[in-house]
Amino acid sequence: MTSKQQRQKAEAFLALHEAPPILVLANAWDVVSARIFEMEGYRAIGTTSGGIAATLGYPDGERMSLTETLAVLRRIVEHVAVPVSADIEAGYADSPEGVADTTRAVLAAGAVGVNIEDGACSASGCLADLALQVEKIAAMREAADSVGVPLVINARTDVFLISQEDTARRIEETVRRAHAYRAAGADCIFVPDVSGLLDRAAMKTLVAEIDCPLNIIAGADSPRIDELEEIGIARVSFGPRPMRAALALVRQIARETLQSGTYTSMTADALTYDEVNHMFEPGV
Repeated sequence: MTSKQQRQKAEAFLALHEAPPILVLANAWDVVSARIFEMEGYRAIGTTSGGIAATLGYPDGERMSLTETLAVLRRIVEHVAVPVSADIEAGYADSPEGVADTTRAVLAAGAVGVNIEDGACSASGCLADLALQVEKIAAMREAADSVGVPLVINARTDVFLISQEDTARRIEETVRRAHAYRAAGADCIFVPDVSGLLDRAAMKTLVAEIDCPLNIIAGADSPRIDELEEIGIARVSFGPRPMRAALALVRQIARETLQSGTYTSMTADALTYDEVNHMFEPGV
């Protein structure tokens, strides 16, 4: 991919955030999952750090190295035509300069978007220092601008994952951080939640108060895609949930075969040998 092609792909990816329609961003953990999402019609693909880490034998949380992350990212980019956004967790660095280096490496791998999160010390229940996070995002923007690629920066804030405050205070802190990240160069704000506190009312408030596209993560209790679009959400992603669902099927296959000696789980809806091979034939 030439620098011109990468720049055009980044511009196209940013345009997908101009909802409606909502951008449904599938999160892949390897090449074949990325190809399946692309072939099913997804307009862009994100990587999932948790999914990639698991395939490499690590728990999530920057346990795998940046080099390992980039190797998977590069192979995904090489095998799909749609824009790819990279999940770089907290940036694989503690300093703005280090995050800038990570950004340049991600761009060199061919990605046109990136996620960076501020829940770097989530194990102890705290968010990253706001001033430092702003400097990191600004450094990312500068690094991307220096190579002429309008990298789509999706700034994730983990307020709804970490904070113990009530919903109103969580919204207040999310908006405060979102405005700061936007001013530093972020294009989209990502607000993941697994507690159910980010309900329709909270989403509407965030959409109204944050001056850029809002990304949420889909879960069992999330509104339908069309309802999210009506609320004003610009982007919905899946995180590691498709990977975990695939693992659940593997576990079901293992249990069925050992417990009953049958093969229904393994054969009922399996792709054929030819279907899988066809995904990687030249020109497909």
